[in-house]
Amino acid sequence: MPFNVNPAELFGAVLDGILTGTVYALMATGLSLIFGVLDIIDVAQAGYVILAAYLSFVLQGVLHIDLFLGLLITMPLLFLVGLAVELAFIRPLKRERTQLSILVTFGIGLVIEGVLGMAFGTTEQGLQAWYVTHGFQIGNAYVPYMYVFAFILAVVLIAALFVLLYRTKFGRSVRALMQNRTAAQLIGINVERVSAITFAIGVALTAAGGMAYGATTPFNNNSWYDLITRLFAIIILGGLGSVQGALIGAIIMLVCSDVTAVVWSPVWSSAVFFLALVLLLLFRPQGLFGRVATRKQ
Repeated sequence: MPFNVNPAELFGAVLDGILTGTVYALMATGLSLIFGVLDIIDVAQAGYVILAAYLSFVLQGVLHIDLFLGLLITMPLLFLVGLAVELAFIRPLKRERTQLSILVTFGIGLVIEGVLGMAFGTTEQGLQAWYVTHGFQIGNAYVPYMYVFAFILAVVLIAALFVLLYRTKFGRSVRALMQNRTAAQLIGINVERVSAITFAIGVALTAAGGMAYGATTPFNNNSWYDLITRLFAIIILGGLGSVQGALIGAIIMLVCSDVTAVVWSPVWSSAVFFLALVLLLLFRPQGLFGRVATRKQ
């Protein structure tokens, strides 16, 4: 199929990729943080995203709470869910925790899917608000206000997480765990407490990602299957454990997909990105912002 490059459409694709990429960054940041600190591959992260979308759906439909104000409820609630999951299922994993975490968290994802299916059925839902259905023009590109607000939310949350990691005592403890878990314990860091809080923060971030995802994409209880592959691709591209890498990786992924759909064909939009990902990893296996050496235990 011949290339068809229209400058206006190309601009729109790049803009849409950047704005949509920030939505995915909201979902992927917690996943990257959890792996970077705990060596846990949290397959259930996409399940938490869909759970958060349904929580926003309930708060909006039953209590008539604005989607963004609802984050004041859903983020603490998902934080508590993260604490419970870490204490009950993650902390007991002592040996081969990375490999076992895949099975454990996949099981958690299936439980979330089943519970949501019983509660809401399999009909696709969507979050509605004036900023979801209204937007503005930039040239020939139409931009819903939701994408702009999601972009601002992503920047604020990722900046806050960066400050937490690099400007606080707790952040120094987290980074110590990322470098050497045993040494961190020897210098007096409460490894289990820091691990639990970090995991809970990673899950809490999915509240924002789930709300933004639900407002921009129809979802049901099965949506997490397709979503998890994209989230893992994002953090692999950005570098496992890198918060800024999750943001930049998400933007690169969505821009590549949208531009390919415009200049070539939508059929190849995902394939081109994954091909570029493979080529990048051949020359830079750690991703864009990942560390070359693995952490010592």
